[in-house]
Amino acid sequence: MRPVRAGTAPAWLRLPGAAVGGLMALPLAYLVLRSAMAGSGAWRVMTQPRLFELLANSLGLAAAVTAGAVLLAVPLSWLLLRADLPGARFWSSLLVLPLAVPSYIGGFVLISAVGPGGLLAQLLRPLGVESLPEPYGFAGAWIALTLFTYPYVLLSVRAAWSRLDPALEEASRSMGLGRWATFWGVTLPQLRPAIAVGSLLVGLYALSDFGAVSLLQFDTFTRAIYAQYAASFNRGRAALLALALVLVTVMVLELERRTRARGTYFRRQPGAARPAPRVALGPWKVPALVGVGLLVLAGVGTPVGVLLYWTVRGILQGQEVTAFWAVARNSLLASGLAAAATGLMALPVAVLGVRYPGRLSRVLDRLVCVSYGLPGIVLALALVFFSARSLPALYQTLPVLTLAYAVHFMPQAVGAFRTSFLQVNPSLEEAARGLGRSPLAVLRTVSLPLVRPGLLSGAVLVFLTAMKELPATLLLAPTGFRTLATVAWLDASEGFFARAAVPGLVLLLLSGLSVWVMLRQDRAFGREPQ
Repeated sequence: MRPVRAGTAPAWLRLPGAAVGGLMALPLAYLVLRSAMAGSGAWRVMTQPRLFELLANSLGLAAAVTAGAVLLAVPLSWLLLRADLPGARFWSSLLVLPLAVPSYIGGFVLISAVGPGGLLAQLLRPLGVESLPEPYGFAGAWIALTLFTYPYVLLSVRAAWSRLDPALEEASRSMGLGRWATFWGVTLPQLRPAIAVGSLLVGLYALSDFGAVSLLQFDTFTRAIYAQYAASFNRGRAALLALALVLVTVMVLELERRTRARGTYFRRQPGAARPAPRVALGPWKVPALVGVGLLVLAGVGTPVGVLLYWTVRGILQGQEVTAFWAVARNSLLASGLAAAATGLMALPVAVLGVRYPGRLSRVLDRLVCVSYGLPGIVLALALVFFSARSLPALYQTLPVLTLAYAVHFMPQAVGAFRTSFLQVNPSLEEAARGLGRSPLAVLRTVSLPLVRPGLLSGAVLVFLTAMKELPATLLLAPTGFRTLATVAWLDASEGFFARAAVPGLVLLLLSGLSVWVMLRQDRAFGREPQ
């Protein structure tokens, strides 16, 4: 896509972009410093067979989770936007809710439901089923992460699909191509940027996840890094493992860059794109409803049911429920600050990448995405290191915690912003420039109103993810500042499942309200399934 204006980006974009890049580089600088302290032992760590085992496990899990998420999200987007699926708006809300389930709660729910002596095993025992396959290892981690990350792809693809001009597909059909040929040759290439953005988020999430792989006992880089920090306190060795994870993340980013399509994703003809006609499902309507219902049951119904079961048990045992509302306020405050800060930091990065592609935008793109692939504990320790040495007054304060969230979840906002800017015709901005408006005025009065739904989607994604972030919150939160994530994790790790269930349910409630706000905004812009 060509830039709005040839040449170098204006200073009001380059300076904030460079500042964001400096913040993104802090974790890498920390890893380099810590790795240098390992001395001659660094080569031994980087060549041991254990490292290649972790590499195979981490890449295999990330690839499997990403493939599963895409295979779920693309057909779901078609059903919600292009087919006559009954209750599409209702299903659209429920299908996004798995984003609210933290990976460690998802792992706990999976173990509680189908593990040895789990709830499902108890229900099936009267039917003669004595045991179920254990959910541990690769299979359990793949199921848990896929169920709770596919909405990243669903949100991105749904937003892009809702803006596609059906005239392109109709032209293809008029030339004699069938539905499948039109989808593969016309529709899918237009959706490729959105699929790439969502897939990148899912893949990096799988690479950096600790909660699910830890509970489900599958060895990846993140589990090994945490073991080095928590068990042996060997931060140099852990930093070397984290650097290896950075190299893996860079490989993933380079693969995504090489496969990224270069094309036009906006409407060139004047006028507005009309809504696409719905495809009649006919006899496939019932199977489609059953499939969507089973997915909602697995991703929403099962977590809610398991958490409700433990909550009721806790209440019957005299557990106090109202005590968690103060913790919920802390989570709302921290997540709201994270969404606002991340949105402000992501805007210049997205504009530079779409309208002024060049060396600066490429460097920012790599730094932003690499930070998302780092485990939260590495990011947190990097900020602890620099804040304690350089700005001790900010050590363990809310601004540092907000910065950690912004650095870690920047790709979520940048991806949503970039997808929206790609679909805005640069001719509109060029016309405004021709009328004498400055680039900043064009951005404020023309571009931002057009990409407002994408901005909100990115902010909501950051809000949801920040609310369930665990390692960074544990290390960087101010003293006595407890969140729903930290309370749920501490109670679950100590075996108090009834106490852990209540903050988990509150997380789902608050996240559901956030999704409702996002979907209401989508309806206002004609992007919500009817």
